[in-house]
Amino acid sequence: MSTELVGLPARGESRELFVDGAAGRLEALLAMPPGQGALAGVCLACHPHPLYGGAMSNKVVHALAAAALKAGLAAMRFNFRGVGASQGTFDDARGETDDAVAVAGWLRTHFPGLPLVLSGFSFGAYVSLKAAAQVHPAAQVSISIPFGRYVDQAAPPTHPGCPWLAVHSVDDDVVSWAETRAELLRYQPPPTIVELDGAGHFYHGRIGELQDIVLPFLQQSLRP
Repeated sequence: MSTELVGLPARGESRELFVDGAAGRLEALLAMPPGQGALAGVCLACHPHPLYGGAMSNKVVHALAAAALKAGLAAMRFNFRGVGASQGTFDDARGETDDAVAVAGWLRTHFPGLPLVLSGFSFGAYVSLKAAAQVHPAAQVSISIPFGRYVDQAAPPTHPGCPWLAVHSVDDDVVSWAETRAELLRYQPPPTIVELDGAGHFYHGRIGELQDIVLPFLQQSLRP
């Protein structure tokens, strides 16, 4: 997995880079937390549906990365195949899962031995949960995760086998919370579920609150 990046960004800085995926180069942005202490881990944040404007610039994905940085993790956002400068074409969560696995592998290569967190919003939450079967993360964060009819009609992914946080708004007007909740409760053990009210699907005006939910979960899950 090669990249155009020469050296990692300094602490408190970020850098654009490309990671080789199965369908070609994937555009990514790697950010490092401020400070001089040891990194607590690395976090990969996956964006919402590419066919509906989803990209790594999405504010919820940015919030996931920001929470990771506050927790002392390096944070990587990237564009799925066919989005932005990423090569390839949309593949209904199948190829996108390969994309997430490729970027996770790049992170493991460049940050050896550090805990890896998989996270995502909407379509990206589903893809990152699918990727967990191959990546085996230290923690999983799913924001407004869809199942079944919303994605590739496949059976729900397997349990990530690690601490897992799922956040959803009860008034989500894109992904039914009732349907998602029913699926989440079938997992054993189920994830830690946080319900919000009035946040809709896109968390307008609630991004700070979302970060405040994700941050302590990351801190607790990655505590030595």
